[in-house]
Amino acid sequence: MSADDMTFDEKRHDQLTRAPKSDESDAAPRIEVTTSPTGTTRIDVADTAKVTPGKPGPRRGA
Repeated sequence: MSADDMTFDEKRHDQLTRAPKSDESDAAPRIEVTTSPTGTTRIDVADTAKVTPGKPGPRRGA
């Protein structure tokens, strides 16, 4: 399948899992978008996001 035949989600998944040490969790959704009945849109960081603001990430080297 060429890149022209891929959907946005397929291209995103392909790009995020292409790196040598990547895995399926790298392509997991990082945000959740909901719209209330009044039309207000809310964007939250997904609980399953590998990296989230305010949450310590992995340490590199010592």
